[in-house]
Amino acid sequence: MNKSEKLICLVLGLVLAVYIFSSMRDAKKARESAAEQVAAAQTAAPVTLPARPAEAKPVETAPKASVSVPNVPEKTVVLENGELKLVLSSWGAVVKNATLKEYARKRGAVSESNPALVFDYSSAPLGTLEGVAGLAPNAAYEVRTLTSNAVVFVNAAATRTYTLQPGYRVELEETFRTAPAGRTTLSLGSMAMGASKNDLLSVDSWAMDAKGGAVVHHDDDDSPLKSYLAGSSLGCSGGGNAAGLPASTQIAYPGTQKWVALKDRFFVTALVASSATNSGFEATVSRDTQAATYRPERLSARAVFENAGNSRTSTFYVGPKKQALLWDMGMKDVMEFGMWRWVCYPLVWVLNVFNDWIPSYGVAVILLTILVRLLFWPLTHKSTVGMKKMQEIQPLMKELQAKYKDNPKRLQQETWQLYKERKVNPMSSCLPMLVQIPVFIALFNVLRAAVELRYAGFLWIPDLSEPEGLFASWFPFGGLNILPILMAATMALQSALTPSTGDKSQQRMMMVIMPVMMLVMFYSFPSALSLYWTVSQILSIVQMWLIRRASEKAAVRPSVEVIDPPQTRQMRRHGKAE
Repeated sequence: MNKSEKLICLVLGLVLAVYIFSSMRDAKKARESAAEQVAAAQTAAPVTLPARPAEAKPVETAPKASVSVPNVPEKTVVLENGELKLVLSSWGAVVKNATLKEYARKRGAVSESNPALVFDYSSAPLGTLEGVAGLAPNAAYEVRTLTSNAVVFVNAAATRTYTLQPGYRVELEETFRTAPAGRTTLSLGSMAMGASKNDLLSVDSWAMDAKGGAVVHHDDDDSPLKSYLAGSSLGCSGGGNAAGLPASTQIAYPGTQKWVALKDRFFVTALVASSATNSGFEATVSRDTQAATYRPERLSARAVFENAGNSRTSTFYVGPKKQALLWDMGMKDVMEFGMWRWVCYPLVWVLNVFNDWIPSYGVAVILLTILVRLLFWPLTHKSTVGMKKMQEIQPLMKELQAKYKDNPKRLQQETWQLYKERKVNPMSSCLPMLVQIPVFIALFNVLRAAVELRYAGFLWIPDLSEPEGLFASWFPFGGLNILPILMAATMALQSALTPSTGDKSQQRMMMVIMPVMMLVMFYSFPSALSLYWTVSQILSIVQMWLIRRASEKAAVRPSVEVIDPPQTRQMRRHGKAE
């Protein structure tokens, strides 16, 4: 490649690197501290304080009844299907916890020694109703009807019916003796804050969908909550002086919302409010009041209703972030694929199709890689042939550079004329990379957050959703990750086989810098990403070998080609050649 091509490729590479690093920032610190935050989470519901005056929006609320413990015994009931188990309480007619029966807490099948994952809503129970005059959030209800998948809670003020639908849906029907006046809220539950690892559940972002557009807020992003707390980090690692900060703070997201969700890397709790009176939702973040520096502990959310009427129906989703299930709920943007979602959706579908054919997500990733490489095969072929042609005209390029070294404008004109005569496109080596960047970013988004890859092993890899981490007890850097090393080696080999039109020393430098940079980037990435990139590089090497072999066969046939010097070509263009 010439200097301009190298510059373009370097810029594209940097853009890709910046995107990846920005998406994965603070991941290691977040995961390390997630366990601490789960253990330190307060058992009581966070105290809600008003937002700062500039954002505060006073609302009329019904007087709250006492929240003391009811003087009747609590009765817990269980609703269960093949995927989900709910434990509900007669105090408040709420969901205390939800067990995802098909997802083990640790690697391996669900068993007595390896229990299933549990969403613990004890801090702020899912389905908590507030704002109804004379009805406390934890008011006692009578269990009137109970089946394996439905329960009816009744008291003097309201009837609340929970129905566990097939899969991960929970439908809540509410009927009030007297229509609530003013503002009422329905809790989405709460989760510990911070990016979670496979064996922990802790929210790293929350999302909403208003007027057809989903908006995602991250706990470590520049959100209104972060601004409120004097610029303190809402990341799991915390930061900032906690002096003078409230124990908790609340911010409202007004306007009709189609759905709201608390989610982490693989799982989500969401609420789809079918009632047209839905008036937005609120998020409350509470901090560790015992810490000297600000560290968020829990995030809770509630849907807000204004003058809701005598009845309403809401649907909760408590389960994995599976594309097909979320699409059925109208919540596809919970997956958070960003601007490349149009590429991500088919990639997820194809990945699952391959796994249905051959029940191994490692094999599915390899087959997906092969498919992507085949789709880009013509572009890569054109790029490699273009670089080969650029290499062949280097002697003429050097002549032009020597002749017009004092006339840059003329040199540029002659160079482009040479490209035209030789049918060479100087951008042909970088354009294929430009086209492939959206696909790689889409694959990056898909593979890092695919719940299907959670604890999915392949060959020596114990978990495709995490780095390999072999010999972690004594090997530095969190364990030995073989795939990133193989990937770096294949990149160096590919660079050596790539036709070069520039300085040999620069090529050798690039052979070292790029593989090392990618090795550092990918060392902490999920194994599935390293597997994809390694297989992709191997296929690229095979393609280069095939192109080189075809070129060598063509060169065996004798041919004579006369290359005119620049002066003769110039005279011919002006009609002066004899």
